[in-house]
Amino acid sequence: MRYENALVIGAPASVVWDLTTDIARWPELTPTMRSVEPLDPLPLKTGVRARIKQPLQPASVWTVTEFEPGRRFAWETRRGELTMTGTHLVEEVDGGCRNTLGLELSGKGEGRFAFLFGAAVRWGIAKENQGFKQEAERLAAE
Repeated sequence: MRYENALVIGAPASVVWDLTTDIARWPELTPTMRSVEPLDPLPLKTGVRARIKQPLQPASVWTVTEFEPGRRFAWETRRGELTMTGTHLVEEVDGGCRNTLGLELSGKGEGRFAFLFGAAVRWGIAKENQGFKQEAERLAAE
């Protein structure tokens, strides 16, 4: 099961990428993050881990599994036999960039998780993307 939200942001891709990789700042941008604590030295790269605390969820450790500077990164966490992979993709388009956030579920319990929490996941990803948009456009206007 994959959830995705894409928004065109009226800011340079570099501004959105900087916000995307400044993971400790995410709780300022969205109510879906209580804390993001890097567990390894930054900047982000493959293998870097962070402990994320989100509302109504236990803290979980996410590990960067793919990293393409300036464009894309993916990271994943496990909950029992369920693997969650979060993706962040920034692409230049006319008038700014497109920011695409995704969450993919795989493994045992995927269908049950999607049934129980699918609407909340869709809402959360959209809210996160809206936070990136608001801050990137504010920064670009300065």
